[in-house]
Amino acid sequence: MSGDVVLREAREEDYPFILRVNEENVAVLSPMDEAHLRKLDEGALRTFIAEVDSAPAAFAIVMRDGFDAYDSQNYHWFAQRYPQFVYVDRIAIDAPYRGRGVGRAIYDAVFDLARETESPVVAAEIDTMPYNEPSLKFHESMGFHEVGTQFVSANGVQVSLQIAPVQH
Repeated sequence: MSGDVVLREAREEDYPFILRVNEENVAVLSPMDEAHLRKLDEGALRTFIAEVDSAPAAFAIVMRDGFDAYDSQNYHWFAQRYPQFVYVDRIAIDAPYRGRGVGRAIYDAVFDLARETESPVVAAEIDTMPYNEPSLKFHESMGFHEVGTQFVSANGVQVSLQIAPVQH
């Protein structure tokens, strides 16, 4: 790995990067335009940009419990079952930076956020139809386990709803 991963808060000038990487990974993420990104960013606990060698390498949008205006079916599934949680709405790593520890660095920061907010769990969903094996294996390595499943669209997308306990 040539450079260390540096995390920072996303800025509006990062939106083109976020939208491009989201679109390139839309098969395993939900679509997002700039208006939707702006709404998510405004309501997010944190929107991360991960940089490697000063270049953007990945992004993550992280929500907290209590965001009732958020229209995500998966978020609301967790909200109905967990009074306190940190939710990874989406994370995407630009193709040249995969396998370089970027995802792990982001999730380490997400767990730090959960500790700061005294949240007992981090929640995320991973596609199982279509099957996203790399993400499932990664989440398992980070301590996640399945607590439910659901279909999230009329075109057959199914997700594994997962949580990981937070060590305080």
